[in-house]
Amino acid sequence: MKTINTRRSIRKYSDKEVTDGLLNRLLAEAARTQTMGNMQLYSVVVTRSQEMKERLAPAHFNQPMVTEAPVVLTVCADFNRASRWCRCRKAEPGYDNFLSFINAATDALLYTQTFCNLAEEEGLGLCFLGTTVYQPQQLIGILGLPRLVMPVATLTVGWPAEEPPLSDRLPLASFVHGETYHDYSPEDIDRYYGPKEALEENREFVRINNKETLAQVFTDIRYTKKDNEAMSAGMMEALRRQGFIE
Repeated sequence: MKTINTRRSIRKYSDKEVTDGLLNRLLAEAARTQTMGNMQLYSVVVTRSQEMKERLAPAHFNQPMVTEAPVVLTVCADFNRASRWCRCRKAEPGYDNFLSFINAATDALLYTQTFCNLAEEEGLGLCFLGTTVYQPQQLIGILGLPRLVMPVATLTVGWPAEEPPLSDRLPLASFVHGETYHDYSPEDIDRYYGPKEALEENREFVRINNKETLAQVFTDIRYTKKDNEAMSAGMMEALRRQGFIE
């Protein structure tokens, strides 16, 4: 892959059309990704209309790329289709459980990343919206998702109108473990996170948020315990309503 070492999130898009032909080819090619039991436990809802984008935007905290991108893709963990197939073929499915959600979510996320790789090779720009799992019940209602279908990923897609700098990454040694897991000493943490913390943009991030360390920006502002617990509760309730847990 030519683009993997230069990939970046794109949040601003040109007016150039993303044609149905190109989009459908990429969506079809992405289906060659790995899948559990060759069941393809995912569905993709394609949003092009401005009206629907504006309805989706609040579920993504009104991030502007949701309404400004030519295409928005919502990728769902889907055991509804496979379950209906089973019943139509004299088989009784047993996929209304948490393990089945994990299997379908894994399929959906593998599909999502494969689509991203293919789309970026074509020159398209993408932004992955982690907000999909923060308020899933809104998306379920807007998109009319039935039982055993759960949104797990959203992509905004278009031709780039910006070229932001590459984000930093931790070194290989920080996440690859030989034979068994090697837990992290304070010295390891210093070695792996020190270069990230020393970047000027991250030092500025700490300063403007009136914090002492970059880690505090994450724990106290960006991803707080209170918010994580509240959104976890919402996620569990959505899984109940969609039939994946009791």
